[in-house]
Amino acid sequence: MSLFVREAEVAGRIVDVRITGGVVTALAGKLRPTVGDLVVEADGGALIPGLHDHHLHLLAMAAAMQSVSCGPPAVTDGAQLRESLERAAEGLAPGEWLRGVGYHESVNGPLDRHTLDGLVAGVPIRVQHRSGALWVLNSAALRLVGPHLDRSADVERDEQGRPTGRLWRYDARLRDILGAQSPDLRKVGERLTSLGITGVTDATPDLDAAGRQIVVDAVDSGRLPVRVHLLGTPAPDAHTPGVTYGPRKLLLRDHDLPALDDLAATISGVHSTGTPVAVHCVTRESLLLTLVAIEQVGPLPGDRIEHAAVVPPEVTEWIARLGLRVVTQPGFIAERGDQYLSDVDPADHPLLYPYGSLLGAGIDVAPSSDAPYGPLDPWETMRSAASRSTAAGRIITPAERVSPATVLDGYLSDPETPGGAPRQVVVGAPADLCLLDDRLEQVLADPRAGRIRLVIRAGVVIDPRH
Repeated sequence: MSLFVREAEVAGRIVDVRITGGVVTALAGKLRPTVGDLVVEADGGALIPGLHDHHLHLLAMAAAMQSVSCGPPAVTDGAQLRESLERAAEGLAPGEWLRGVGYHESVNGPLDRHTLDGLVAGVPIRVQHRSGALWVLNSAALRLVGPHLDRSADVERDEQGRPTGRLWRYDARLRDILGAQSPDLRKVGERLTSLGITGVTDATPDLDAAGRQIVVDAVDSGRLPVRVHLLGTPAPDAHTPGVTYGPRKLLLRDHDLPALDDLAATISGVHSTGTPVAVHCVTRESLLLTLVAIEQVGPLPGDRIEHAAVVPPEVTEWIARLGLRVVTQPGFIAERGDQYLSDVDPADHPLLYPYGSLLGAGIDVAPSSDAPYGPLDPWETMRSAASRSTAAGRIITPAERVSPATVLDGYLSDPETPGGAPRQVVVGAPADLCLLDDRLEQVLADPRAGRIRLVIRAGVVIDPRH
């Protein structure tokens, strides 16, 4: 059976579109549906390629959906944090852990085991900082995992050598210790497609074989109805339709940056396999270190900077000269901008999450969410990039504003070339599509996910309202 979309706006024209076998097979001003076609009346609404989020974390998203929110905007002070944790603790089965996410110091200051002990006693608790880099465990949790913690600098210890409860970049090791069950990615898939997203790049660093298999199985079974491009794991021998592999994700730990020679050697080793790198850079120092290392070993086409949260103007030309792409998160300006203005060095305020200046320098820039650590909704991201307004209405570097159409083009770029030419609805293209309720120009005047009528993935209609 074919899918027939009648009177859709495609590239500014009203056309009919036929989809067969998951591919666009015909596109013209007037076509006739055939017997058995499933007919969709577009009524002049725009038909565009499905959006691609170029940086998020699928397994963390699934876990966050089953966790307690511990930070803004849902939780803003210590009393609310205590109430949220106590309410969640009441529903726990014996021996079950309480898992919190999204914590920020503005709620109740720095967390450690003793702070958590004072909030809720008697149940094992672990709370993740909103950056995703830090887990904090209470004493009940440490009694269970303490014997299994390593002696690395990732386990913070007090003067007596006892763990403080603060574990840095410990996700995979905690999973190994706890023997956590595989997260169900079905709800993640439903949320993605409800936003018009039909493809994602998973940027989870050092994704182990077990984690990779969870994602691959979810795509293969249809529980995760999006294409997935993986950065944190090498490609296996077996190929799974809908799963591809990209640059090698390198995570720079801002509390423990590597030596230049070590980073250069790592990049050189990855390049020697013909694979580009995607380097996590959220500080001025990590960005400068990365650029020096890449210049030292020589760039490889496809090398990219993840986040580029702080970019001095004099560095922009350097990024352009090296031919690097940038995958950024303009949604953080709206969600966290007020906190940035409070916490970040004032000298860096004009440098936060640039977009317009990077494009002006000829750099390919792609938007993304960093979900669950950032806001997932791409339509909100378009509004944030266009306004550069914080939640309180403060404007951060208006010169970095870009139009919603520019951001949408970034979401439509291919996962292999983020920020490159946007994908188009043409004959022969995969039928991963998004039908809007009006012409594209009208939708982009006020971009919102509610303007999505339906999503098509591999030629199959997905109703975002269900």
